[in-house]
Amino acid sequence: MLGYLWIVPALPLLGFLALTLLSGADLSRRTTALIGVGSVGLSAVMVLILTANFLLVPPPNHSYMQTYWVWIQAANFSPKIAFHLDALSLVMMLVVTFVGFLIHLYSAEFMIGEGDYGRFFSYMNLFVGMMLILVLADNLLLLYLGWEGVGLCSYLLIGFWYHDPANGRAARKAFIVTRVGDAAMAIGLFLLFDNLGTLQIQELMGRAAQQWPVGSGIAIAAAVFLLGGAVGKSAQLPLQIWLPDAMAGPTPVSALIHAATMVTAGVYLIARTHVLFSLAPVVMTIVAVIGALTLLLAGFSALTQWDIKRVLAYSTMSQIGYMFLALGVGAWSAAIFHLMTHAFFKALLFLGAGVVISRLEHEHNMFKMGGLRKELPFTFWTFLIGACSLAALPLVTAGFYSKDKILYEVWSSGASLWLWGAGYLGALLTALYTFRMVFLTFFGQAKERVREHSPLPSPGWRMKLPLLVLGFLSIFGGLVDIPDTLINFSPFTDLLHETLPPARITPAGISMESMLQIITGVTVLIGIYIAYYVYIQRPVLISNLTKTNLGAAIHRFWFSGWGFDRLDNELIVQPFLFLAQRDKDDVIDRFYDGLAAVLTWFYRLLSGSQTGLIRWYAFGIVIGALITITVVIFL
Repeated sequence: MLGYLWIVPALPLLGFLALTLLSGADLSRRTTALIGVGSVGLSAVMVLILTANFLLVPPPNHSYMQTYWVWIQAANFSPKIAFHLDALSLVMMLVVTFVGFLIHLYSAEFMIGEGDYGRFFSYMNLFVGMMLILVLADNLLLLYLGWEGVGLCSYLLIGFWYHDPANGRAARKAFIVTRVGDAAMAIGLFLLFDNLGTLQIQELMGRAAQQWPVGSGIAIAAAVFLLGGAVGKSAQLPLQIWLPDAMAGPTPVSALIHAATMVTAGVYLIARTHVLFSLAPVVMTIVAVIGALTLLLAGFSALTQWDIKRVLAYSTMSQIGYMFLALGVGAWSAAIFHLMTHAFFKALLFLGAGVVISRLEHEHNMFKMGGLRKELPFTFWTFLIGACSLAALPLVTAGFYSKDKILYEVWSSGASLWLWGAGYLGALLTALYTFRMVFLTFFGQAKERVREHSPLPSPGWRMKLPLLVLGFLSIFGGLVDIPDTLINFSPFTDLLHETLPPARITPAGISMESMLQIITGVTVLIGIYIAYYVYIQRPVLISNLTKTNLGAAIHRFWFSGWGFDRLDNELIVQPFLFLAQRDKDDVIDRFYDGLAAVLTWFYRLLSGSQTGLIRWYAFGIVIGALITITVVIFL
């Protein structure tokens, strides 16, 4: 059965081809949705069948490789079109196809009133196909193909409503900033091939472990370059500035690409090449520090946003920061566990926000909402489930189990206490900004923007079903890995340990682990209460605070993303534009300008001979013939 693995990425890619080739055939929206949603749905069904086969009849060494053809043959460089299936790629494949299908189904109704319905689904299908190539690739070159493919789709979908220049700018910004990381990753691939002679991932990791000692300079350099690609794609410091602006795209795009799947590609890359990173402890520390700093900076910024989608964008940056923190301390399976639960609850939150935005005619401002729990009860309850899971409400949400696993393994890893402290403070911030969003949007008095559209139409079943399924997974999806303090049930971690090594931790004991869980659980409840007190009971407190000079300055600073856009503009963009302006008239340009001037002069000289008078043409022919005969006779 595993021999049919190629069908999984082939189906969405065929959907993309069909929608692209038939774009001029005036397809009905029903047919378009059937192709776009159906191809991803069939792919998800195929993944479920392959998962059952993989778990019930495990392949040798718990991995399966399928080679289709040699892609490039040049001397000793012969990468193949080949897929590799193991526990890690299996989990990623499940997330991409299943969450992708739910978002496609939601999109069939959400985008029904928009133009270019077929173009939207063709882009979305291309993204799913490329993401599957990325996670199944047997070699880093094929992975890089999928990597660039999802980057292209991100650009196309952020700028989907390209008639608005702001959307085009946001798309270009995402494309250019992530290209910086992609260029670093490409250098890393060159370095790895030059030193190890292969890009086949399993063979590459084996050679690296054999030839390079821990702390090797080459291993450190290669890991740094791969990390550059990871921070770009996953919107981590210092290449995080593109993600908040990427919210210019349609909300289903934000849910699929900029929350559940593409932005986690950096996490997958580091986990997939964990052997290389383990040989570079200093880079592992950098990964952890980047994650800790990003989760805090993004958390503080989320506290100041008024756009509901930008709150979720900063939240995504923060939660991926938790994953990087886990990767940096060697808690590989904990990072992937949080990746999976995050895909469930963050997709749910984006889709819930999409219902609110669409029902208020594209209103994003939470301060113009309020009271929506009565207008949209189904959306409210599912959104509340996603918010509780994001905040890691103890015991009853998937987010609690995955985030608790990260914090416990960071504490027990022997890493700096500051890293655990950052994760702990991040838990407080997450609860605070998440329920700030909930209270502003769904509680309090309905604002004028809500009243003028009341009663709000309820979403149809194609939008409700994904909310319901993702809500279920946001509660029960964490039960696949329950800590020792409760039941000691961990099939998810056991599965991943077939591919990823267990975390190197010093067990803190049941009592200490319980204490840590109580501390973080109480912290989450405190964060929720603070949000309730400040935004429901005493909203004047924040208003008064932001009116002070210091409060206003801090608010502006956090709202602007800690000034990173301005910093990049001053240190990189403006100097580059200055040098480009000065360089446009350099000596080399003068040579080509002179050559162009000479050619222009000859053109004008010769074009003057084209008078349109036949007698002059005949005279020219005669003169030319006489000259030719004279040359032949006398020379």
